[in-house]
Amino acid sequence: MKQPIDNFSTGGEGYALYRPESPKEVFDFLYAHVKGFDSAWDCGTGNGQVAAKLAERFKAVYATDISEDQLKHAPQRDNVIYRQERAEKTAFPDHSLDLITVAQAIHWFDFEPFYKEVHRVAKPGALFAAWTYSLLKLTPAINEVINHFYLRITHPYWDKQRDYVDAKYKTIPFPFKEIKAPEMYIIRSYTLEQLMGYLRTWSGVRHYIEKEKSDPTDLIMDDLKKAWGSIEKQAVRWPVHVRAGFVS
Repeated sequence: MKQPIDNFSTGGEGYALYRPESPKEVFDFLYAHVKGFDSAWDCGTGNGQVAAKLAERFKAVYATDISEDQLKHAPQRDNVIYRQERAEKTAFPDHSLDLITVAQAIHWFDFEPFYKEVHRVAKPGALFAAWTYSLLKLTPAINEVINHFYLRITHPYWDKQRDYVDAKYKTIPFPFKEIKAPEMYIIRSYTLEQLMGYLRTWSGVRHYIEKEKSDPTDLIMDDLKKAWGSIEKQAVRWPVHVRAGFVS
């Protein structure tokens, strides 16, 4: 089993503040197909955004992550149990879970042992779902600055696993009986400060800072301010890409 990749053991507070939450449409889609609401596992939970939403419907939610810092910033719920564990090796009993979710994280996992673990812990016919969101969209002028920042400035600093996100998860292995997910979007209203905070949570930005000892967002600040204009808040859209299927 490969060594885990942990890009988020620092910066948990910024992640909790600025990362967008999964939209209601994702959960509506999952709940329409899941066969039971006793127990769910949110794997790679980060700061617990998805786990907290699942707790509204499931009797028990188990949320795991390898980052202690991320888990420290997760919301506490009576029916959510947080554990610092690898995705590929957990303490769950065999065939005990109705739903397994992975939001914006599966591209970091070692697929073969992870899927073996999923098959071990899932109830027969349990639902598995992994989703990601691709590059954000705002106005054409702002998009031009963001695209330049992503493709020209930070692109060499991203891990190769980012390719799975750019491919909208179409290239990840998926050994489940797949069901088609509808088109979905995350839509938020951000100030310029919130947008900059979000950009600084990118792992490619964090790698840039570690290597170059400078913040690459400084390189686009003037252009971004000009493109932003005088409006206090702008609508931000992230296309969401869901892979879901039943575990046999």
